[in-house]
Order: sequence, then C-alpha cells, then structure tokens
Amino acid sequence: MNNSRPKAKLSRALGIPLTPKCVKYFEKRPFPPGVHGRSRRKASDYQVRLLEKQRLRHQYNISESQMRKAYDDAHRAEGKTGETMVALLERRLDATVMRAGLARTIYQARQLVVHGHFTVDGKKVDRPGYRLKPGQVVEVRESSRAKPPFELAKAGAHLDGPTAPYLSTVVEDLRITVLRIPERSEIRVQCDEQLVVEFYAR
Repeated sequence: MNNSRPKAKLSRALGIPLTPKCVKYFEKRPFPPGVHGRSRRKASDYQVRLLEKQRLRHQYNISESQMRKAYDDAHRAEGKTGETMVALLERRLDATVMRAGLARTIYQARQLVVHGHFTVDGKKVDRPGYRLKPGQVVEVRESSRAKPPFELAKAGAHLDGPTAPYLSTVVEDLRITVLRIPERSEIRVQCDEQLVVEFYAR
C-alpha cells in the first residue's frame, strides 16, 4: 500500500498538500474526499476556524495538546498572539531540521529527531518539540552522518528553494545555526493564524 495515500486524503480534506508527494494527488483531486466532496455546503464560522486550526496543526505534525500549548504560550507573550504562535511552532527542532533541508518532510524530520540523530549545542536532543533559541547550533551526530538520509541532505536533495533567512545552514557540514526568531512573513505555512486564535479564544 502506498503510504502517502492517507496523507493525500488528509491533504484534500485540509485543502493543502502536506508533502511534496501529495502535490500530484492534490492537483488531480483538489476537493475534499468522500461522495459529497465536490458539493459541500457553505461552512459555518466554527467549521472555518476549526479547519484553519487543523491546517496549521498538520503542517507541523503535532498533537492537539501541543497545538494548544503553543497558543497558550503565545497568548501570554507580548505581540500578536497568532504571529507569535506560528513563530513558536517554527522554532521546534523538527521544523527547523526540515526548513534547513536536512529532511524532506516534517514526518521524516520528526523521525530523525526521535531516533537521536541530532545534537543541540553538542548535546543529544531527541524531542521534536524542543524549542530552539537564537544562537543555538543544531548538528547531525558524528555516528549518524554516513546514513542515507544525511548523505542525500549533504547533496542538497531536500532543499526546496532558498533556506529560511532566520537560519544559517551549512548543508555539507549538516549544521544549522539559529540566527534569530523568525518573522511571520518568512514562515512558509499556509494559514490564517487569526482564525486559529479566534478558534481557541471562543
């Protein structure tokens, strides 16, 4: 069975392709799955906000409780809650690994982190949700560098356009330095975060 199929179905339900592989499935059938996919009635305000929250959650491949925590942390911080929330999610270790081109998808990035292939400032970190701070350095462990995913990464196989401007990435050395906190305009997620804020604030 093709493992990308469930993600293709989820992509159609959310209205966004979740992986590069899903793009072709999504382009062929850009409507929600199911017999009524093409003829859905107008969504309620609640459904619109819920969908936006689900879109953001699945782009980072996180649980509902992790999503809620990001909202709560952002709500307590200064600045716009929605923009802060997205910036907090973007600073997750797995998201950073993907953005830097050391993994092809958020799913692969999560798996590589969980399997203990990365260090942060020289110490092994296997928590995908570890929140990085400016100045921290992420590297692939010496013992993992010859593994196929990292050989591919070194060759630039996972790079999709220019790397994020808030990261300094040396792909050949499998090293990422976090330069600063990202701005919302630099973060490549498809989401109206204000709708997500409204969903949680209701």
